[in-house]
Amino acid sequence: MAGGKQSPRQKMVNLMYLVFICMLALNMSKEVLAAFGLMNEKMEVSNKKSTDNNMAFLESLGTKASEDAAKYAKDYKNAQKVQQLSQEYYDYLEGLKAEMTKGVEDPTDYQVMDKSDYLDQKFFSGDNLAEGGKEFMKRITDYRSQIAQLVPERLKGAVVARFETGDANGKVVKKDKTKQDWINYQYESFPLIASLTKITALQSDIKSTEEDALKAMLEGNLTDQVSLKNFKTSLFGSKTAFYSGEAYDGKIVISKTDNSSTPIRAELTLDGRKLKENTDYKLEAGGVKMLISAGNPGDHVVAGTLFFMQDGTEVPVEVNNSFATISKPSAALIAADKMNVVYRGVPNPMTISIPGIPNNKVRASAPGLKPVSGSKYVMTPGSGRTVKITASGTLPDGKPVSSSSDFRIKDIPSPTGSIRGETGSVKMPRANLEVSTIGAILDDFDFDLNIGVSGFSFKVPGQPTIRVNGRKLDGRAKSALKRAKRGDMVQIFNIQAYITNNKSYRLKKVSSVLVEITN
Repeated sequence: MAGGKQSPRQKMVNLMYLVFICMLALNMSKEVLAAFGLMNEKMEVSNKKSTDNNMAFLESLGTKASEDAAKYAKDYKNAQKVQQLSQEYYDYLEGLKAEMTKGVEDPTDYQVMDKSDYLDQKFFSGDNLAEGGKEFMKRITDYRSQIAQLVPERLKGAVVARFETGDANGKVVKKDKTKQDWINYQYESFPLIASLTKITALQSDIKSTEEDALKAMLEGNLTDQVSLKNFKTSLFGSKTAFYSGEAYDGKIVISKTDNSSTPIRAELTLDGRKLKENTDYKLEAGGVKMLISAGNPGDHVVAGTLFFMQDGTEVPVEVNNSFATISKPSAALIAADKMNVVYRGVPNPMTISIPGIPNNKVRASAPGLKPVSGSKYVMTPGSGRTVKITASGTLPDGKPVSSSSDFRIKDIPSPTGSIRGETGSVKMPRANLEVSTIGAILDDFDFDLNIGVSGFSFKVPGQPTIRVNGRKLDGRAKSALKRAKRGDMVQIFNIQAYITNNKSYRLKKVSSVLVEITN
């Protein structure tokens, strides 16, 4: 049918084929994003394991330094400096990653981490580096030069290679043979999850460099048993609770906390009752972890014997310790789960309880307060600027307890207008604006509110203002947009927003959005 008109059916088939191709491309993109996320997870797990291994290496080197200072003292000092510099650089990168994912609701939903906005804005300012980009480059170059001065000579080349930032001018050669700044080549315009994974890879290089340096300083003499440096302190007294003015007879003791100090078995009692392993206690490195409850008020005694293996022989260690359990204070506890004020227009979750009194025996009252279950309540404040919540009940001994607290009532803050999730001044092509959704968000608000938009005003320079019903441009707005020129600032204002499950509440005025047309 070449050269002739296509039938409606053939047009539909062609359209479906195009949609199918787009869906394949979209799915492939999501799969790639998910793959980056899985790679990032694996590297983070590996980094945590490397941290433990490197600490063991450092402790082993410290042990050798204490035994043979002439041979190991200098290496141990350098190793401590390597560990310090590595941790400082690692923590900086970890903080950067936390900033990058701060606005991500689900940190494991990698398929939505397809934007490059955060690092593009933090690292770059036009053709120059922003302060964040300058700090990033300074951190990596400082770490590279400082570590190279501390590690053995044979490792210097590896350190430089791991943290190289291009040639002497900080440039890299691209596939088209042109040169680009290393930081732009690595981080500009990349999806969020890709940049996140690259930074985790940098952290992995830090751990590998630290490990190589420590191993080299130990000169291959590391052993699996590095227990001599594994000590911690404990505070020991004849009892765990003392009255005001009473003399305290406690002392600080040290104990080993590695696998070599793990008991092989234990025979313990609590107030004469035999305790069961894995039910009442658990053997672990350095001693025994108790799994018992605090019990009734009063003094309690844990007694018995721990058995350790030494040179093939069981060595008993006697146990005779006590602890005290005291009654809970007889005062009401009233707290907002998410804030120290309550907000008008939303149900505020509250926790109200009185220690020593069952939740179903506690009476709480205030205008707008409703029970949910147990100690959970919901406060929906009405008019006024403050509300008093009162809780009361009766203790088992018959003594009444009552307490009240005043909470400030605040209005929901003004929402910020947004387009495709971006706020303030935004740049985008004309075609993107035509299909973008207008929204309203609450920055740094403690509640997750679903905010809808019923309409907005749309203004193109030189064109009359158009009132749009809904969340996207209508036909009139699109027609006006076609007359916009490149560089024109299109205004989206008078955004009418509402809370989807409380349309009667009137939100404050929504801020405007400016869109610069880029084509």
